[in-house]
Amino acid sequence: MTDPTTDPTTDPIVKPKIADYRRHLLVCTGPRCTQDGQSQALFDSLGDKFKAAGLHEGELRVKRSRVSCFAACKGGPILCVQPDGVWYYNVTPGHMDRIVEQHLVAGQVVEDLVFHRGPAGEAPGG
Repeated sequence: MTDPTTDPTTDPIVKPKIADYRRHLLVCTGPRCTQDGQSQALFDSLGDKFKAAGLHEGELRVKRSRVSCFAACKGGPILCVQPDGVWYYNVTPGHMDRIVEQHLVAGQVVEDLVFHRGPAGEAPGG
């Protein structure tokens, strides 16, 4: 069998490139998070919201991705901000505006919408 990494007749695997970003926003669009398409609509609205807030490029750039299931069903739309380890629930369009303005732009977590914090979101010492 020929090794594809050394066989000159096969196309080389190209290393992907991603532009620099400060945060990565993961939005659950699975059917058990919201059953009426709210999560997908929220995800679809992010491009315009990010452009309006200056989060689509530069130092504050936020990358966004859909996730099919976080296994944290109910209470959606649910999103997670990485590397901060902050998980938000019940993210309505108005709540998303607050998250964009307060967390993604100003760096202040919107505490009343948080339902979980991952390892990066723990307080120092614990």
